[in-house]
Amino acid sequence: MASPKRRVAILGSTGSIGTQALQVIAAHPDRFEVVALAAGSNAPMLAEQVRATGATIVGIADAAAASELAALLRAPSASQPDSASRPASADQVEILTGVEAAVQIAGESGADVVLNGMTGSIGLRPTLAALRSGATLALANKESLVVGGALVAEAVQRPGQVVPVDSEHSALAQALSSGRHERGLCSLPGPGQSALSGASEVSKLVVTASGGPFRGWDAAALAGVTPAQALKHPNYAMGRVVTTNSATMVNKALEVIEAHLLFDIGVEDIATVVHPQQWIHSMVQFADGSTIAQAGHPRMLIPIALGLSWPDRLSEVDVPIDWTQAMQWDFEPLDEQAFPAVALAKQACAASPTHMAVYNAANEQAVEAFHAGRLSFPGIVSTVEATLARYSPAGSAGELSLEEVLEAERWARAAADELIGAAKVQVHA
Repeated sequence: MASPKRRVAILGSTGSIGTQALQVIAAHPDRFEVVALAAGSNAPMLAEQVRATGATIVGIADAAAASELAALLRAPSASQPDSASRPASADQVEILTGVEAAVQIAGESGADVVLNGMTGSIGLRPTLAALRSGATLALANKESLVVGGALVAEAVQRPGQVVPVDSEHSALAQALSSGRHERGLCSLPGPGQSALSGASEVSKLVVTASGGPFRGWDAAALAGVTPAQALKHPNYAMGRVVTTNSATMVNKALEVIEAHLLFDIGVEDIATVVHPQQWIHSMVQFADGSTIAQAGHPRMLIPIALGLSWPDRLSEVDVPIDWTQAMQWDFEPLDEQAFPAVALAKQACAASPTHMAVYNAANEQAVEAFHAGRLSFPGIVSTVEATLARYSPAGSAGELSLEEVLEAERWARAAADELIGAAKVQVHA
C-alpha cells in the first residue's frame, strides 16, 4: 500500500533552498503535498509558486507586498496567461504578513515536514514553532541552531525530528549510519544501523570547505577584497549573506558549531578541511581508523530531498558520479591566520550559551557594512572578534530563555554598529 503524501511547509520558498525543494517536490508528486509557503518580499515568484503547488497558506514578511501578492493570485499567470491558470478560488488562499508569518506557518499549518530555508537568526522562532508543533524539521537555517542551540534541544520531542539539509550535515548524518552513534539532536539511524546501544564509535567529524573565492590568499591580500569579488563563489549560487559568509569562512564556522550541536561531538573533534572540488561533502572518522565519506555533485538537490523524505531515498534526484572518468580531488589544511573565523567560533561556543548569538549577530551587521562600503573584507571577522571581546553574558545560571538570546543579539548588533561607526575595528593584516 502506498504511503500517504507528506504535507510540506517551506519557509524561504523563493530562495535557493526553497526553489530547489519545490523542484524536488514537483518531480515526486506522489510523495509530497505543499500546504504552505513563506517568503520575504518576492511577491511575483511567491504567487507563481502558490499556483504551481496549490498551497492554501502563504506568508510574506514584507507587509507592503501583501496587497501585491493578493492581486497577483487573482490575476492570470504571467507564464500561463489563460484564465484556467488561476487558482480554483484565490479567496481560499490565506495570506499572512509580517515577521510572524513564518512562525505561524511553521507551527500552525498542519505540515508533516517544515523545511526552514530562511537565512539568518530570524529563523530561530520558526524553528522552535515547527518543533513544538510535532512536525519534522528539515533544517537548512543553520543560524537558528547556532544561536539558540539549547532552546532547540529543549523543543525537540523525539529522535529524528531534526533532519539536516546543509550538504555537510546531511553527509555527516549519512556517514554516521555506518557506525554506532546515538547522541545529539540529529540521531538518524538508517535501515542498516546497528541495534547495539552505548558509547559512540565516532572519533572525529571532518567538515569540508571549498575555500571560497580567496583560497590560497594570505591575510595581506584580503585587505583589498571588494564586495563583487566576495560574491563569486566557485561552486554554489547563493544569497548575498551566505555567499559572503562562505568567502570569510564564517559559514564554515557556523557549520562546525551546527555539527557540534546536531551530533553531540566536541568542537575539538571537528576538523575543517579545504576540498575545492566539493565532491566530498563531509566525512566521519571512526574509532577503528576507518573514514566514511559521502560524495556527490557540488549541489544541494540530494540533501534537500533527504531532508524531505528521510529515512527514505527518492529516485533520480541527481545524476550519479561517473566513476569511469578521470578526476582529481584535492585536500588542504585551512589557513587559520588568513581565515580565523572557525577558530573564533570554537572559542565563542565554549564561552557561554549566548556567545554564538553575539558572534552571528555581529557578523550579520558587519556583512551589511562591508557591502555598504563601510568596512573592509577582513574587518568583517575583526568586528565579530572585537564584539565578542566586549561581551559579558548577563543571563542567569538557569535554563536559557528566548529573551536572553534575543537580548544578546540586540546588544551585539548595537555593539558591532558602534565599532564599525567609530572605526575601532582592527583589520587583520
